[in-house]
Amino acid sequence: MFAKPQAEHTWLDQLLGDWSFDHDCQMPDGNTSTASGKMTCRSLGGLWLVCESSGDAPDSGPWSSIMTLGFDPAKDQYVGTFVGSMMANLWLYQGALDATGKRLVLETLGPSFDGGGTCNYRDTIEITDADHWRMTSELQTGTGEWVRFMTGKHARG
Repeated sequence: MFAKPQAEHTWLDQLLGDWSFDHDCQMPDGNTSTASGKMTCRSLGGLWLVCESSGDAPDSGPWSSIMTLGFDPAKDQYVGTFVGSMMANLWLYQGALDATGKRLVLETLGPSFDGGGTCNYRDTIEITDADHWRMTSELQTGTGEWVRFMTGKHARG
């Protein structure tokens, strides 16, 4: 019953530690916002990465979130979740590393910004170097186009 970490789990270890971040958002409706804060990522048995973030957004105040990431060998894909104090839905991730091995592309389904149903989202974690990584968030429009709405820069420390 006890699973053993695999190479895919070890990839997530690059994110372990304490991080500071700045997020810039350009929403599809043209509104912009920024957020900054701290993130702590820890391992749960070498199989799961648990990242707890908190910060302050100038327009909406303090917030916090929790992201979990792991690898499911039975599904042969990365899986995870995201919840935040600023929203009422649970985001379920599934994804894979790209060909470079430096980008983890996670897909999910969530409420559309216009309040009219759901749409596809894509969050990408890109390792820049041992002390920096970037997360981008995109949504898929009704025409199938992917539109980036958030870029987050993370630095160790």
